[in-house]
Amino acid sequence: MDDQTLVRQGIRHLLELSPEVTVAAEAADGDEALAILEAAPPDVLLLDLRMPGRDGIATLTAMRERGITVPALVLTTFDDDELVLRALRAGAHGYLLKDVTLDQVVEAIRTLAGGGTYVRPALTERLLRAAERLPEPGAIGDLPPPEPLTDRELEILRLMAGGYANREIAAVLHLAEGTVKNHVSSVLTKLCVRDRTLAVLRALHHGLLTGR
Repeated sequence: MDDQTLVRQGIRHLLELSPEVTVAAEAADGDEALAILEAAPPDVLLLDLRMPGRDGIATLTAMRERGITVPALVLTTFDDDELVLRALRAGAHGYLLKDVTLDQVVEAIRTLAGGGTYVRPALTERLLRAAERLPEPGAIGDLPPPEPLTDRELEILRLMAGGYANREIAAVLHLAEGTVKNHVSSVLTKLCVRDRTLAVLRALHHGLLTGR
């Protein structure tokens, strides 16, 4: 959804070029999007962050409060680094810049639909600096430092940050999917978080993916 009609229509036309994607609905603002999500939730939500009225962050917050579990992929620009971090902490599962190619959009949608996150370890230096400036969200702000991860857990964490779902991680590492699931659960436990997106954010915050 996007408040700029031409941009929104352009994104829709772009998505309609892919046989892998079906556009179920579109909305001009957060309230309209919430109504659609409650009536007929899609597999993935593309969400602009800057909108009149209920903006993207407020929409994500309302989704969480209403128990709407549709994975959200936020759209942003190069100037939205801190806003992207707040969106991820509010529950978004990934982000895209608005100058992406169709293949990148489809890849991101496929990743979220498969249960993954689209938060790459190769985030921009500006985004990493923004992460360092921002306090951790209230839900994890008072948590102790994460427990040390094993080499295998770090390997899996990096793939999680790359947006890979459990079955894809299993294929890459030649492991049983159940084994990967157990490792992912251990990573979440050691990082004291409840989901994969927060795990990636905490890992970035503590330099586990960047070597800081």
